[in-house]
Amino acid sequence: MFSVLLVLAAISAFASAALAHPEISVSEEQKMITVGDAPEQEVYAFGKSVTVTKRAKGVLAIGGDVVIEGRIEGDVATIGGNILQRHDAYVGGDVIVIGGSYKAESEKPAREEGKQTVVFGMMEEQLREITKDPGSLLSPSVSIGFFAQRLVLALIWFVISIVFSTIAPGAVGRAAAKLNLTPVKVCAIGAGVFLLTGIIVIASALTLPNFLAAAAIGLCMLLLLFGYVFGRIALHVSLGKWIQRTTFPENNRSETLATLTGVLVWTLILSLPFIWPIALFATFAFGIGLIVLAASKVEIRHV
Repeated sequence: MFSVLLVLAAISAFASAALAHPEISVSEEQKMITVGDAPEQEVYAFGKSVTVTKRAKGVLAIGGDVVIEGRIEGDVATIGGNILQRHDAYVGGDVIVIGGSYKAESEKPAREEGKQTVVFGMMEEQLREITKDPGSLLSPSVSIGFFAQRLVLALIWFVISIVFSTIAPGAVGRAAAKLNLTPVKVCAIGAGVFLLTGIIVIASALTLPNFLAAAAIGLCMLLLLFGYVFGRIALHVSLGKWIQRTTFPENNRSETLATLTGVLVWTLILSLPFIWPIALFATFAFGIGLIVLAASKVEIRHV
């Protein structure tokens, strides 16, 4: 999420500069960007479609389509949109589509040899809606489907928490105890490492060769993934035990009930409008902080 926010901020800044080019214009309804002869221009669009009639260096559209009628010497990418390459159009770089499709009117479209085509055709409507109304991401619409989805997610996380607690009860117990004793310390360490990881991902993508960047980003993503899963499980157990101690009588306490209570409460927190981004960041921070503290403790014992 940190990386995505930086990318969106950069796109907003670059988009203003791109639209100042005399060969780039925006339609009256503010939904279409038309690019004429701008061979040295990278075009970035947020919530708009892009049509390249003559030349452009590269195009990135978020929440819009890209129609290529002329030549694009570099890469073409869209998130939540489609890419259409006309009969006489040419693309010299990679074609990347997330949440849409890539269509070429010619059986053998004019492409540079060796370039890649990457298409993830999923969540197109959701991505379009988010780009049209970014506020909906912070305040999702409440419906029966919304509650049903949250119940299913709560069930899945309950099973994951129970399985993980059964396989590694010591690790989960120590993590839950540490959260109860030093939550501020764990969160501060995890937040710092989380932000540092986002910076490493961006720096690796911009400066390192492809194979080194892929390795560095892959390691960072594994850390974030494991941190999120482990952090959420630890939060479920810790929160559930705390609720049991404060509200449940001693004869009605159990590990399974505590885990279920923690899962339901944390799923509810992650569903609250405007609150869920903070809770999501806290999940990453607690999980990564627990991993860092556990690793440092193991290293100290080894020495």
